[in-house]
Amino acid sequence: MAMLDRDQVLHVARLARLELSDAEVERMASELSHVLDHIEKIRELDLEGVAPTSHVIDVVNALRADEPEPCLPAEVALASAPEPLHGGFGVPSPGAHA
Repeated sequence: MAMLDRDQVLHVARLARLELSDAEVERMASELSHVLDHIEKIRELDLEGVAPTSHVIDVVNALRADEPEPCLPAEVALASAPEPLHGGFGVPSPGAHA
């Protein structure tokens, strides 16, 4: 098993915008290394002629027909909003602090 080093884990964490403790870096190095090992095993398989799939089994008619329906009334949609504003959801301005 090829073990990811600390710098590689920290690089992946930065890309994912994660802050990891030293213990989490060690655990992630091991877990990510196992994932990469599984990927290597899959690469060894002869998949010539095997069609790509998005589901393990064939899925047919999983979604309802896309039929137009009346919209939810604004009053109902905003009923539980903490601060409705001008017929919409009020949100803090960028840089505003709670």
